[in-house]
Amino acid sequence: MPRAILLRPTLGSLLIAAIVAACGGSGEESPAAASAAEAQAAAEARPISVVTTVAPLRSIVENVAGDRAAVAALVPEGVNSHTFEPPPSAALSLAEADLIVLNGLSLELPTLELARANAVDERILLLGDNTVSADKYVFDFSFPAAGGVPNPHLWTDPILSVRYADLVRDALGRIDPDAAGYYADNFARFRDQLTALDAAIARATATIPPDSRKLLTYHDSFPYFAPRYGFEVIGAVQPSDFSEPSPREVGALVRQIRDAAVPAIFGSEVFPSEVLQVIAREAGAVQVSTLSDDDLPGAPGDPENTLVAMMVENVRTMPTALGGDPSALDGFDVADTWGRFAEYEERA
Repeated sequence: MPRAILLRPTLGSLLIAAIVAACGGSGEESPAAASAAEAQAAAEARPISVVTTVAPLRSIVENVAGDRAAVAALVPEGVNSHTFEPPPSAALSLAEADLIVLNGLSLELPTLELARANAVDERILLLGDNTVSADKYVFDFSFPAAGGVPNPHLWTDPILSVRYADLVRDALGRIDPDAAGYYADNFARFRDQLTALDAAIARATATIPPDSRKLLTYHDSFPYFAPRYGFEVIGAVQPSDFSEPSPREVGALVRQIRDAAVPAIFGSEVFPSEVLQVIAREAGAVQVSTLSDDDLPGAPGDPENTLVAMMVENVRTMPTALGGDPSALDGFDVADTWGRFAEYEERA
């Protein structure tokens, strides 16, 4: 996709000024001045380089940055972001990036360490750390308080994703102030889409019988999503070390599911697990293995390869399995919003 021209001060612009002054205003361009002008033009044509980690963050950044940035995600889709180790080659990408966008909250510690070794802190944006205060952190099944690391999956709540996008808008505006208005416009359209998504999710999940609004997932990804829409997260299969649960833990989960009369338990395409099948069978619950927290539908470049599309698919899955009606999400526009003018229903 074509990238817009960036008008940012560079070292080349200073060199041109110096060369013009040295020429004494003769009106003739020296070879050195011409070369410097060419270098300046090349520098200004380069899009802003943004490096991030998981695909949902890439989607957020792309919606705000539009065509003024080249956005790269270090964590391949389908890879466990909690255990991902960046390859040595990532050091160069991080060193050359104008902006490094991480979730933070200890999700990508190896990547954060590599970023800090290759870039100044002013170029590193930690979204989660700047979105919720410490008193709002969620410590739960896979992220116990004793470990001191909160659950980092804020982006599954669309309203927290709005805050993520807000932070990205501000960071891009500081790097590229001439385009601050462009980023603000892109943010506003994306905010409206996320706000409309929030309203549609609320309508769809409200159709689930209250006694069935219980989530037991393999990967502990929905602790910020759940309270917003009236769910209770009653457990997670995957322990805090991201291994498979022990037989004792499996037995405890089976009893918990039976006691809570949970009609369905949810797995993940990223974390296929035979243990989940055993738990569902022993507990008499339906197993649904299509929830995702960071694996976007489609492939990069597809209209559905977005955070919004991922959440629409998730919320279609939940009411269907729990006795509700997901039709409130029918026809929801999941494509990126930058560069187009769409109207979205505001939540009351």
